[in-house]
Amino acid sequence: MLLPVPDEDGAPFWEYAARGELRVQACSACGRLRFPPRPCCPHCRSFDSDWRRMSGRGRIWSYVRPHPPLLPAYAAQAPYNVILVELADAPHIRLAGNLVTSADAPLDSMDPARLRIGARVHVTFTETGGMAVPRWLLEKS
Repeated sequence: MLLPVPDEDGAPFWEYAARGELRVQACSACGRLRFPPRPCCPHCRSFDSDWRRMSGRGRIWSYVRPHPPLLPAYAAQAPYNVILVELADAPHIRLAGNLVTSADAPLDSMDPARLRIGARVHVTFTETGGMAVPRWLLEKS
């Protein structure tokens, strides 16, 4: 599996993930949330930021099921899903991830018939290669 490579701007995201928290960078001057993290606010051009805790809830905005040929690290797990989640706390922010049946389940654990645009999900974290990686679980109706 390919692991994220945190940069200076995104490092706090991964530090909070290691604590089981989903946080998004916010401009300290104008208060606008932004993702992916970056040094300057695209709205007011301030370099001041903080990290706001999100509820971890959202909806599937889009999804895809990649099939081989894929990068070798993923080929054995295919086909699996990759979802784009629109955060409930910040609808203009979307995070990519996988919909799984439990935090430590394989990437192909979710029945593809259960994937649907608009399905409510919540974040969970799993330890992979020494990093806490966000994944998504379906909300119980």
